[in-house]
Amino acid sequence: MRFNHFALMFVLLTFSMNAQSVNDSLKLELESILKRDQAVRELMNPSITDERKNELLALIGYSEKEFTSNPWGISVKQDSINQQQVFEILDTYGYPGKSMVGEPANRAAWYVVQHSESIEKYLPLIREAGEKGELPMRYVAQMEDRYLMDQGKEQLYGTQVWGAKPKGKEEQVFVIWPIKDPDKVNERRRQAGFNGTIEEYASRMDMEYRVYTLEEMEEMFKPENLPGNQL
Repeated sequence: MRFNHFALMFVLLTFSMNAQSVNDSLKLELESILKRDQAVRELMNPSITDERKNELLALIGYSEKEFTSNPWGISVKQDSINQQQVFEILDTYGYPGKSMVGEPANRAAWYVVQHSESIEKYLPLIREAGEKGELPMRYVAQMEDRYLMDQGKEQLYGTQVWGAKPKGKEEQVFVIWPIKDPDKVNERRRQAGFNGTIEEYASRMDMEYRVYTLEEMEEMFKPENLPGNQL
């Protein structure tokens, strides 16, 4: 009985120490940033309800008239504000992972970096966070893919969709950006923690999965429109 009592006390003490390690003020800040990051993107959805739209507009501090007149400008401005805050946090604390800020706040910095032009700088921190269990590895995989695509290289997990007007066409088309060793992509996806195959992912995106090569991309699209040529 005495052993059980001490064991229980040890568990409670450990839980208390872990709870105290969460940075509450940073957690609240990141939760707020995450909501704003997602709000400007959800507002681009034409099927959003009026009630939800008003809720999101109040969150970012704009009227419907203001947002409708300049949606992209407001989105860019909000992203810039978020990036300034998050980059300062990353430079001060390192990656604010699960043990520091809990969930879902541990994903806030990832979203902001993913929507920025600073992936190359912060990707090492993101990788380290994933390896330590501070961030799900599927998020690391998505950023790896985004970075590779932006460099005009083959992605690894098939998470990135590319859209542009093909040569001589007026209608934009969307494809899953070329994948390295596509026959092994589902194995890599499984190891990274994704639910579903690349084929299922394409279906959810309302796309037909087709394997493209970088050479085919160069044949289909104007060079200046391809990733890597826009850097």
